[in-house]
Amino acid sequence: MGNICGKSDGENFSQPGRVLGSAPPQPQRASIPAKVTGPPRTVGGGDANAAGASQNNNAEDARRRAAEAAEARANAASSKSTGKLGSQLAAQKKQTRNGTLQEISNNERRQRDADEAAETRVHS
Repeated sequence: MGNICGKSDGENFSQPGRVLGSAPPQPQRASIPAKVTGPPRTVGGGDANAAGASQNNNAEDARRRAAEAAEARANAASSKSTGKLGSQLAAQKKQTRNGTLQEISNNERRQRDADEAAETRVHS
């Protein structure tokens, strides 16, 4: 039986083997280019001298616009009406741990009272 999804059987042993415990052969590496001279540049930048000041302004402008957009999204999300479920969720988020435990306790008491009333009706 062979692997029906992979390569044919003959390709597994087509390369020469190596001794157990030895490292695999290292690929040949390209030579390192000579040192680049001149000021550093960003990819896609034009003239390095003229672009230096404008790149800082563009980066700050882009950062400012992104912050404004994020703030607008946050304001829109908090101000939009979410209906009954949204208001219930907001009320739940505002509730403290003690408030949550008190609500659960009240629900359990009401459930016990309802069970006792149903049991009383059955025995009457």
